Amino acid sequence: MTKTDFAAWSWTAGAGIDGLQLVRKPLQQPGPGEVLVANRAIALNPVDWKIIEWGHAAWKTGHVPGVDGMGVVVAAGTGVTIKPGTRVAYHQALDRAGSFAEFCVLDAATVMQVPSGLDDAAAAALPCPGLTAWQALEKVPGTSRDVLVVGAGGAVGLLLAQLAVQRGLRVWATAGAAHHAQLKALGVVGVFDYRDAHWQPALQAALGERRLHAVFDTVSGTHAASLAPMVGYNGHLVCIQDRQESAPLPAFSTAISLHEVALNSFHAHAGLSDRQALRQQGERLLHSVLDGSLLTSRHQAFDFDALPQALHALKQGTGSGKWVARLAD
Repeated sequence: MTKTDFAAWSWTAGAGIDGLQLVRKPLQQPGPGEVLVANRAIALNPVDWKIIEWGHAAWKTGHVPGVDGMGVVVAAGTGVTIKPGTRVAYHQALDRAGSFAEFCVLDAATVMQVPSGLDDAAAAALPCPGLTAWQALEKVPGTSRDVLVVGAGGAVGLLLAQLAVQRGLRVWATAGAAHHAQLKALGVVGVFDYRDAHWQPALQAALGERRLHAVFDTVSGTHAASLAPMVGYNGHLVCIQDRQESAPLPAFSTAISLHEVALNSFHAHAGLSDRQALRQQGERLLHSVLDGSLLTSRHQAFDFDALPQALHALKQGTGSGKWVARLAD
């Protein structure tokens, strides 16, 4: 029997997480340059609950949210070389029907092939945090310098800290005490508890005469601005949440560079070479997860039918790890 519809979570304008409804949607075939993917796993990210609650200029009632997923290509549009049966992971554009569904239509140029042997849930959990971490690190040149990853216990921060260590940077981090031993085992030089009011002077004492070449902040633009004085001359302040709307330091002082990380923007603004680079790096990260050279956050499983409850838990910070749901084949 040919499938004509599928289950999906539908957004209602102004109703937030509690307004999500599980509905049936008509199954559409992919257009030129697109693939239709049958989802096997979906992963939640903070951006999901934020946009569901805040709304999006391109969303109307009935929109399907969700940015991260993994599945199997079941149909391909004209001009697509990816064959049906290929396992892929993806980060969907916010303005397109998303991953919170049994099926998803995607831009074929952006999907990442999943290596054989990598678990479905592990693949679904990687795109948003992994590509965000990679983009953040690309903002900063050089090796053998001191950098700080703020929030290294989270999904993005954990990956970013490892990638920075692997590049040859001296990595310092802030995280809850439960994450300190793991981060040090992964090569982080020193970890500070962000709840300790004296962590900044303790870090500066550990650095001695050196200054930080870069700070990667995963909290907020305001929090990042408060850390700007810790960055040394010609250093870098990288905002993974928000951005700096005004310079946090006086002109002609330490002359730091300000960086914005906005993964979703690549869907609308990246050129072909940018998309190819992002896909290649995503596939490299997937292989690193498979071979064990890149450790990801532990998974917190939830049922697809209980997706709103999982979003509430993510928002409230309850549970631990990356929220991932598996779907039936």
